[in-house]
Amino acid sequence: MPEYKVNKEAVVMAKRRIAEGKYDRETEWSDPAPSQFSADEGNAVIEDAGYDEYGSWHLGIDTGASDDTKNRFGFPYGDFSEVNRSALIQQRASQNGHDEIVDVADELLQHLDEVSSG
Repeated sequence: MPEYKVNKEAVVMAKRRIAEGKYDRETEWSDPAPSQFSADEGNAVIEDAGYDEYGSWHLGIDTGASDDTKNRFGFPYGDFSEVNRSALIQQRASQNGHDEIVDVADELLQHLDEVSSG
């Protein structure tokens, strides 16, 4: 099983995106696009902006994966345009014992709820 650490740059970007109002509170993460991105959309982001931008949409970094691969990143929280509220509910991270990812996702979820209710 991959070992993930928190992608601190992604957390900063998620907070910025939330502050800018770039979030979706309605779409379920399990619904089809636009809430989740396809492999082709991910490839387009990498081609246009590189792995740093692609990674900025993922809360976790697989410490055992090569730097310039999609496999390096896990736990997406948005669709390359908006933070998806339901994506911040990290059941998969919780089920697999990635407690740091769960904690940071919970913090972002609380932040989004505070910003969107204010």
